Amino acid sequence: FHEWLGSSYAMIFSHPKDFTPVCSTELSRTAALKPEFEKRNCKIIGLSVDSVSEHTSWESDIADVCDNFKGAPINFPLIADKDRKIAEMYGMIHPAELENLTIRSVFIIGPDKKIKAMITYPMSTGRNFDEVLRLLDSCQLTAKHQVATPANWLNGDDVIIVPAVNDEDAKNKFPEGWKAPKPYLRIVKQPKD
Repeated sequence: FHEWLGSSYAMIFSHPKDFTPVCSTELSRTAALKPEFEKRNCKIIGLSVDSVSEHTSWESDIADVCDNFKGAPINFPLIADKDRKIAEMYGMIHPAELENLTIRSVFIIGPDKKIKAMITYPMSTGRNFDEVLRLLDSCQLTAKHQVATPANWLNGDDVIIVPAVNDEDAKNKFPEGWKAPKPYLRIVKQPKD
Protein backbone atom coordinates (compact mmCIF):
# COMPACT_ATOMS: atom_id res chain seq x y z
CA PHE A 1 0.00 0.00 0.00
CA HIS A 2 2.76 2.46 0.92
CA GLU A 3 4.56 1.71 -2.34
CA TRP A 4 1.32 2.31 -4.31
CA LEU A 5 0.67 5.53 -2.37
CA GLY A 6 4.11 6.98 -3.05
CA SER A 7 4.05 10.72 -2.32
CA SER A 8 0.30 11.07 -2.94
CA TYR A 9 -2.74 11.38 -0.75
CA ALA A 10 -5.23 8.52 -0.89
CA MET A 11 -8.92 8.05 -0.24
CA ILE A 12 -9.79 4.55 0.93
CA PHE A 13 -13.50 3.88 1.11
CA SER A 14 -15.30 0.72 2.12
CA HIS A 15 -18.46 -0.84 0.75
CA PRO A 16 -20.71 -3.24 2.63
CA LYS A 17 -21.06 -5.67 -0.28
CA ASP A 18 -20.72 -5.99 -4.05
CA PHE A 19 -23.94 -5.99 -6.09
CA THR A 20 -25.74 -3.62 -3.71
CA PRO A 21 -27.62 -0.54 -4.92
CA VAL A 22 -26.11 2.28 -2.82
CA CYS A 23 -22.56 1.01 -3.28
CA SER A 24 -23.04 0.88 -7.04
CA THR A 25 -24.01 4.56 -7.09
CA GLU A 26 -21.03 5.51 -4.92
CA LEU A 27 -18.43 3.69 -6.99
CA SER A 28 -19.85 5.12 -10.19
CA ARG A 29 -19.93 8.68 -8.84
CA THR A 30 -16.38 8.39 -7.48
CA ALA A 31 -15.17 7.16 -10.88
CA ALA A 32 -16.69 10.27 -12.48
CA LEU A 33 -14.91 12.46 -9.91
CA LYS A 34 -11.52 10.78 -10.39
CA PRO A 35 -10.11 13.81 -12.31
CA GLU A 36 -10.95 15.99 -9.28
CA PHE A 37 -9.06 13.65 -6.98
CA GLU A 38 -6.13 13.56 -9.42
CA LYS A 39 -5.97 17.40 -9.44
CA ARG A 40 -5.43 17.11 -5.70
CA ASN A 41 -2.74 14.43 -6.03
CA CYS A 42 -5.06 11.90 -4.39
CA LYS A 43 -5.38 8.27 -5.40
CA ILE A 44 -8.65 6.39 -4.94
CA ILE A 45 -9.05 2.82 -3.74
CA GLY A 46 -12.22 0.99 -2.69
CA LEU A 47 -12.65 -2.01 -0.41
CA SER A 48 -15.31 -4.61 0.21
CA VAL A 49 -15.40 -8.06 1.74
CA ASP A 50 -15.98 -9.72 -1.61
CA SER A 51 -13.60 -11.55 -3.96
CA VAL A 52 -11.76 -10.23 -7.02
CA SER A 53 -14.03 -12.26 -9.32
CA GLU A 54 -17.12 -10.69 -7.69
CA HIS A 55 -15.56 -7.22 -8.08
CA THR A 56 -14.94 -7.91 -11.77
CA SER A 57 -18.53 -9.05 -12.38
CA TRP A 58 -19.91 -6.08 -10.45
CA GLU A 59 -17.87 -3.60 -12.48
CA SER A 60 -19.85 -4.45 -15.62
CA ASP A 61 -23.14 -3.91 -13.75
CA ILE A 62 -21.93 -0.48 -12.61
CA ALA A 63 -20.90 0.44 -16.16
CA ASP A 64 -24.46 -0.43 -17.30
CA VAL A 65 -26.14 1.96 -14.83
CA CYS A 66 -23.57 4.73 -14.30
CA ASP A 67 -25.49 7.32 -16.36
CA ASN A 68 -28.30 7.19 -13.79
CA PHE A 69 -26.03 8.70 -11.10
CA LYS A 70 -23.81 11.18 -12.97
CA GLY A 71 -21.24 8.44 -12.80
CA ALA A 72 -18.69 6.58 -14.86
CA PRO A 73 -17.42 3.01 -15.11
CA ILE A 74 -14.98 2.05 -12.34
CA ASN A 75 -11.49 3.37 -13.08
CA PHE A 76 -9.68 2.74 -9.79
CA PRO A 77 -8.67 -0.36 -7.84
CA LEU A 78 -10.95 -2.29 -5.48
CA ILE A 79 -9.45 -4.28 -2.62
CA ALA A 80 -10.88 -7.77 -2.16
CA ASP A 81 -10.89 -8.17 1.63
CA LYS A 82 -12.58 -11.57 1.75
CA ASP A 83 -11.12 -12.45 5.19
CA ARG A 84 -12.04 -8.95 6.53
CA LYS A 85 -8.47 -8.40 7.79
CA ILE A 86 -8.22 -4.81 6.54
CA ALA A 87 -11.82 -3.98 7.44
CA GLU A 88 -11.30 -5.13 11.02
CA MET A 89 -7.91 -3.41 11.33
CA TYR A 90 -9.41 -0.07 10.19
CA GLY A 91 -12.60 -0.43 12.26
CA MET A 92 -14.86 -0.80 9.22
CA ILE A 93 -16.98 -3.55 10.80
CA HIS A 94 -19.71 -2.20 13.05
CA PRO A 95 -21.16 -4.80 15.44
CA ALA A 96 -24.52 -2.99 15.60
CA GLU A 97 -24.86 -3.45 11.84
CA LEU A 98 -23.75 -6.80 10.42
CA GLU A 99 -20.58 -8.50 11.61
CA ASN A 100 -19.66 -9.78 8.17
CA LEU A 101 -20.12 -6.56 6.17
CA THR A 102 -18.33 -3.23 6.28
CA ILE A 103 -20.00 0.08 7.04
CA ARG A 104 -19.40 3.08 4.75
CA SER A 105 -16.03 4.34 5.94
CA VAL A 106 -13.84 6.96 4.29
CA PHE A 107 -10.18 7.49 5.18
CA ILE A 108 -8.00 10.26 3.84
CA ILE A 109 -4.36 9.14 4.06
CA GLY A 110 -1.54 11.68 3.70
CA PRO A 111 1.74 11.30 1.83
CA ASP A 112 3.30 10.65 5.25
CA LYS A 113 1.20 7.42 5.35
CA LYS A 114 -0.90 8.67 8.29
CA ILE A 115 -4.67 8.96 8.49
CA LYS A 116 -5.67 12.63 8.13
CA ALA A 117 -9.45 12.23 8.33
CA MET A 118 -12.17 9.62 8.80
CA ILE A 119 -15.88 9.73 8.04
CA THR A 120 -18.30 6.89 8.80
CA TYR A 121 -21.80 6.56 7.37
CA PRO A 122 -24.42 3.92 8.15
CA MET A 123 -24.97 1.24 5.52
CA SER A 124 -28.26 2.87 4.46
CA THR A 125 -26.78 6.29 3.61
CA GLY A 126 -24.81 7.03 0.47
CA ARG A 127 -21.80 9.30 0.83
CA ASN A 128 -21.51 12.85 -0.47
CA PHE A 129 -18.28 12.83 -2.45
CA ASP A 130 -18.37 16.60 -2.92
CA GLU A 131 -17.97 16.73 0.86
CA VAL A 132 -15.09 14.24 0.67
CA LEU A 133 -13.36 16.53 -1.86
CA ARG A 134 -14.01 19.53 0.43
CA LEU A 135 -12.49 17.59 3.33
CA LEU A 136 -9.47 16.69 1.21
CA ASP A 137 -9.04 20.36 0.20
CA SER A 138 -9.13 21.35 3.87
CA CYS A 139 -6.63 18.65 4.90
CA GLN A 140 -4.20 19.73 2.20
CA LEU A 141 -4.58 23.46 2.90
CA THR A 142 -4.18 23.13 6.66
CA ALA A 143 -1.15 20.85 6.22
CA LYS A 144 0.65 23.60 4.24
CA HIS A 145 -0.41 26.68 6.21
CA GLN A 146 -1.11 27.31 9.88
CA VAL A 147 -4.82 27.79 9.37
CA ALA A 148 -8.08 26.00 10.11
CA THR A 149 -11.21 25.94 7.97
CA PRO A 150 -14.50 27.15 9.51
CA ALA A 151 -17.92 25.52 9.25
CA ASN A 152 -19.19 25.19 5.69
CA TRP A 153 -15.86 26.38 4.30
CA LEU A 154 -15.35 25.95 0.57
CA ASN A 155 -12.05 26.23 -1.28
CA GLY A 156 -11.30 29.95 -1.67
CA ASP A 157 -13.27 31.10 1.39
CA ASP A 158 -11.67 32.88 4.32
CA VAL A 159 -9.93 30.70 6.91
CA ILE A 160 -8.90 31.02 10.56
CA ILE A 161 -5.39 31.45 11.91
CA VAL A 162 -4.74 28.59 14.35
CA PRO A 163 -4.26 29.50 18.04
CA ALA A 164 -0.71 28.06 18.00
CA VAL A 165 0.36 31.08 15.90
CA ASN A 166 0.77 34.17 18.11
CA ASP A 167 -0.04 37.63 16.77
CA GLU A 168 3.62 38.50 16.18
CA ASP A 169 4.21 35.40 14.04
CA ALA A 170 0.84 35.92 12.33
CA LYS A 171 1.99 39.38 11.16
CA ASN A 172 4.87 37.71 9.32
CA LYS A 173 2.78 34.88 7.90
CA PHE A 174 -0.21 37.04 6.97
CA PRO A 175 1.15 40.53 6.18
CA GLU A 176 -2.18 41.66 4.69
CA GLY A 177 -3.67 41.40 8.19
CA TRP A 178 -6.81 39.73 9.49
CA LYS A 179 -10.18 40.46 11.04
CA ALA A 180 -10.53 39.50 14.70
CA PRO A 181 -14.12 39.65 15.96
CA LYS A 182 -12.73 37.94 19.08
CA PRO A 183 -9.07 37.67 20.16
CA TYR A 184 -9.14 33.90 19.56
CA LEU A 185 -10.92 34.19 16.19
CA ARG A 186 -8.57 35.65 13.57
CA ILE A 187 -10.06 35.48 10.09
CA VAL A 188 -7.74 35.75 7.10
CA LYS A 189 -7.96 35.26 3.35
CA GLN A 190 -7.15 31.73 2.26
CA PRO A 191 -3.39 31.50 1.57
CA LYS A 192 -2.40 30.83 -2.03
CA ASP A 193 -0.29 27.78 -2.79
